[in-house]
Amino acid sequence: MDSSSSQVSRRHIFDGTLRVFLAEALFLPTGLITTVFLTHRLGSSGYGLYALVATLIAWIEWGIASLFSRPTIKYISEAEDWRPVGASLIRLHLLVSTGIVALLWLLSTFIARLLHEPILAAYIRLFALDIPLFSITYAYRNILIGLGSFRQRALISAGRYIARLLLIVLLVELGFSIPGAILGSMGASLVEFLIGYFYLRPSLFGRSNLPTWKFWENAIPLFLSALSVSLYNRLDLFILKGLGATTEQTGIYNVAQNLAVIPGTFALSFSPLLLSTLSRLLRTGNSYQAKELGRDAMRLVIGLLPFTAMVAGAAPDIVQLVFGPTFLPAAPLLALLNFGSMILVLVSVATSILISVNRSTWAFALTGPLPLLAIVGHLVLIPRLGALGASLVTALVASLGAGMAVLTVYYIWQILPPAGTLWRSILVCGLAYLLAVLWPVPNLLLLIKLPIIGFLIPLAFLALGEFSAKEIAWARAFLYRQILPS
Repeated sequence: MDSSSSQVSRRHIFDGTLRVFLAEALFLPTGLITTVFLTHRLGSSGYGLYALVATLIAWIEWGIASLFSRPTIKYISEAEDWRPVGASLIRLHLLVSTGIVALLWLLSTFIARLLHEPILAAYIRLFALDIPLFSITYAYRNILIGLGSFRQRALISAGRYIARLLLIVLLVELGFSIPGAILGSMGASLVEFLIGYFYLRPSLFGRSNLPTWKFWENAIPLFLSALSVSLYNRLDLFILKGLGATTEQTGIYNVAQNLAVIPGTFALSFSPLLLSTLSRLLRTGNSYQAKELGRDAMRLVIGLLPFTAMVAGAAPDIVQLVFGPTFLPAAPLLALLNFGSMILVLVSVATSILISVNRSTWAFALTGPLPLLAIVGHLVLIPRLGALGASLVTALVASLGAGMAVLTVYYIWQILPPAGTLWRSILVCGLAYLLAVLWPVPNLLLLIKLPIIGFLIPLAFLALGEFSAKEIAWARAFLYRQILPS
């Protein structure tokens, strides 16, 4: 495969990742505005009820998404004709999600009594109707990624988050209260469904050539892998509270967690696109180019580490600007959690590589031990160091997982991230951290400080010789297209 074709793949995945990341990042401002609006309109009690049912439904919906997501991307990417495979996958989504809705309707009263809120039963039954719609729209997302239609995938997410905000505000303002907020969320799923259907026009009842047993053979270990990572990301707060932390301490820790979500959003944007591109390259016999792309993906994650160093140095300023001086104890926690979240992206990249080469069980073997190691670490360090111990364990276990991920990929595929990128990244990390610490700024001036340091980071890599002449030429062309898109 010639270098020009390799550059095309890199440009495509970079452009797609940027678009999907920006679309997913809309969740942050729209979610914040929605939360502020609902807390004012519904009050603390009403918002608490809505939060309970929304959290329950979201947990179920994302569980279904975890079960189907990566196998769907892989099978669509490898298919000569995606339509019969897509029809089978959509039917599987619909079958599983409908069964869960029926189960929720049967258990809604029991769940409401368990939570000591009888009125929740009606809200659960109403919100449960969103599950099949969300599941099918997530199938559309994954099919678009498998086809390499990354821009359309980004538009689906953007449409969802904007529609959710507008519909919730409209229906609650019209006096529908909590049911209005639920219907607004369901309306956002409908908007997302319509956008996906416009681009794909899938046939739900088309013929099928998907071997169902083979799909489940891949889906189950990948679901367990995703479940392991999800548990790992949530253990620290619950164990911290279970070991005697006060409500104030858990609130401060949760603030740090909420501020450390950007690397996770990047992983959600980048890893599925990487899996899709690698699978399509391998299907067409371009294994050399696939390996080159996998190596560059790991290189990219290592190159992003200086941004976590920047956040660590500026953590006190960030916490004070967003939450006020009361939450300043969250600053050191943010530094560690943000690093752990970014280094976990390397694990996500490694699992995408393993899935693309048909090593689904290896992906689970890589991520399955993470929650167990975290439990042991938390039980040892939280009694001694409190919340700082919890964040330290989270960062250390993520680092161990990333190291094992790199070694596993090397064992399977004989590729490693470049050593030169690693030492340059360590050097730039130190420079970014020192600049963020030694340049304190008040309040809103942080919005100027962080972009300046963020701009200096790639310049430092450039000065250290990280980028090739072709990469520099491509970056110039990309920036030129963004400034003068015509």
